[in-house]
Amino acid sequence: MRPRSTQTPTPQRQRPKATAPSSAIGHATHEIRIIGGLWKRSKLKVLDKPGLRPTPDRVRETLFNWLGQDLTGWQCADAFAGTGVLGFEAASRGAQQVWMWEQDAALVAQLTDSKTRLKAAMVQVQRGDAVMGLQRTAPGSMDLVFLDPPFDSDIFASALQAAGQAVAPGAWVYLEAPVQWTDEQLAPWFLTVQRHLKAGAVHAHLLQKMA
Repeated sequence: MRPRSTQTPTPQRQRPKATAPSSAIGHATHEIRIIGGLWKRSKLKVLDKPGLRPTPDRVRETLFNWLGQDLTGWQCADAFAGTGVLGFEAASRGAQQVWMWEQDAALVAQLTDSKTRLKAAMVQVQRGDAVMGLQRTAPGSMDLVFLDPPFDSDIFASALQAAGQAVAPGAWVYLEAPVQWTDEQLAPWFLTVQRHLKAGAVHAHLLQKMA
């Protein structure tokens, strides 16, 4: 059984403002830092793209407190990876393997660059549809799936269904969404809400797969 945190979620906080962008690989960028583990304080570039919302430091700090910080040996997936900050945080904390799916070519290139710079051999970057990637994952093989779909999309239900299939009983799905999800809504995929916080316009949920 994985260690489980009993810490209480931190109070609501506002999302930090991005720093002024600079020019890099053809796109304006700013940076976000990894906050824990092997690569603590390492910076990841954030391309200035519509809808790209890196999970803020305070929310990530709370999330990994919930998870217990040490992810040694875990199998993880960072769907809709974007900057990859959630997946790299997991790898930094000992995850054995982290799959990242992203459709945008420029973001895939940036993820690959970050993987190379960090020498993150455990990270596998794939260009493609995240839901399809999760559907092709062996059922029950994942310890943790990160879901942060575009907020203006209608993909949440299909993403949750695929993630619920991919994780083992007792394992975790982290969901960011523009609204709060309830146990009743999540019941079709055998997921329950264990933790929730609201940070600005973002609802962050830690979901667990029922045994």
